[in-house]
Amino acid sequence: MEVRLDYVKAFPEGYQAMLHFEHVIRQSGLEPLLLELVKIRASQLNGCAFCIDMHTKDARAKGETEQRIYALNAWREAPFFTARERAALAWTEAVTNIQQGHAPALVYMELRKEFDDADVAKLTWAIGVINVWNRIAIAFRPEVGKYEAGQH
Repeated sequence: MEVRLDYVKAFPEGYQAMLHFEHVIRQSGLEPLLLELVKIRASQLNGCAFCIDMHTKDARAKGETEQRIYALNAWREAPFFTARERAALAWTEAVTNIQQGHAPALVYMELRKEFDDADVAKLTWAIGVINVWNRIAIAFRPEVGKYEAGQH
């Protein structure tokens, strides 16, 4: 796909604000690998090749296994995700696909078994941020494949 617009040059203040938000999320205390799983899953749901490429590379660099990355789109059937990760992935799907079920109570109740108030808020913000990045990347089509782990 052809790159449509260099959104960093076109609106550097917006890009810097998003980078700052990313930094805040990374420093929130949520597990780095959990955050990468959430970012990959939301990006899969949204069909964002740029973000899938980025976050699978970042996840590997942080020690995530190929097996878990490959099975992420079938996490419900795969036995190697923890209850906390499952709750986060279900919440990621519910929030990313908000138009389908409006974040159902059952999913939220399962989330609350694994996360306290602060972590629910942090996780939800993290899901919101990756969904914004997905929409920016899908809209403007930055080149896929050249990202190297840790660049952002």
